[in-house]
Amino acid sequence: MRTTPTPETAVPVLAAKPRIPVLARPVRQGLWGLGVVLLVLSISAAVSIGAVPVPLGTVWGVIADKIAPGLVTPDWSAGRAAIVWEIRLPRALLAALVGAGLALVGAVLQAVTRNPLADPHLLGISSGAAFGAILALLHTGMFLGLATVPLLAFIGALGSTLLVLSVASFAQATSADRLVLTGVAVSFIVMALANVLIFLGDPRAAHTVIFWMLGGLGLAQWAHLIWPALILAGAAIWFRAVAGSLNAMTIGDETASTLGIPVARFRLVCFVVAAMVTGVMVAFSGVIGFVGLMIPHIVRLVVGGDNARVLPAAMLLGAIFLVWADIAARTIMRPEDLPIGIVTGLVGGMFFIWLLRRRARG
Repeated sequence: MRTTPTPETAVPVLAAKPRIPVLARPVRQGLWGLGVVLLVLSISAAVSIGAVPVPLGTVWGVIADKIAPGLVTPDWSAGRAAIVWEIRLPRALLAALVGAGLALVGAVLQAVTRNPLADPHLLGISSGAAFGAILALLHTGMFLGLATVPLLAFIGALGSTLLVLSVASFAQATSADRLVLTGVAVSFIVMALANVLIFLGDPRAAHTVIFWMLGGLGLAQWAHLIWPALILAGAAIWFRAVAGSLNAMTIGDETASTLGIPVARFRLVCFVVAAMVTGVMVAFSGVIGFVGLMIPHIVRLVVGGDNARVLPAAMLLGAIFLVWADIAARTIMRPEDLPIGIVTGLVGGMFFIWLLRRRARG
């Protein structure tokens, strides 16, 4: 009889030593509530902090006035209202969506590959998405309107993913470390081709594209948010529905197969959905690395290895992390915006070193 692995039988990808205690239900519910409150406070801070500080009371007053006109009496200037509603709030929400999406993809990739180093950036998926987005921005034009960049980014991400899997199979790079090396190699090749596209493109747009490749949320608009929101919601619902199968995949292909899971097909579908999420996120934010690597490991240290809890918790923490990374990017060199990819790269690089050291000791 087919059984779905329970949190106790599922083996976390990395957090195996020491054994992580399963938190009591009230404690988990408390952590969820705390996480949601922190996310709301983080977004509020992101809207408030900037070259022109805006008091938190004004922030929520503007939001309330936009949602329910007449609910509060405006005592702020039109300029501050524009800063809150037109510039900073869409940017903070996009940061939350992108952080949640990249963390979700990282958690899924680490489960289906049983590779603690799996990450859309290290596996070359983000590079493929960047290639597709650059192709749309500099060469093809918006032939499908606003959907052009996300669609080509998705195609690029999917193509890069399939290329990594093909090269790994050809080179017999089946181990976790060699799969990551394969992803890095493919990433370099794809980024070299992306640089060729930039070289052949309009020089006047090259600076903007290069800044976008380093990661940036400055172009966030309300009209753009619907795409990452819809894709993220759909992917999160599906991945949460197959969390039991993801748990089985972390144990091993043979075990998953004996449970009735079509391993090869399930892994391929997971890669396709992960590529779709990554492609859309990269299309609107540029290449932001290491979020998908760091966040799932931190989450497993708290909630254990059951993907039914890891996936939503990773989304929540990923959203909070990227909102604060964007705050740092906007304030470190104020009034200039530092590309957010530089901030996540610095933090992620140090985390990567810690992770390697932890594995060496394990």
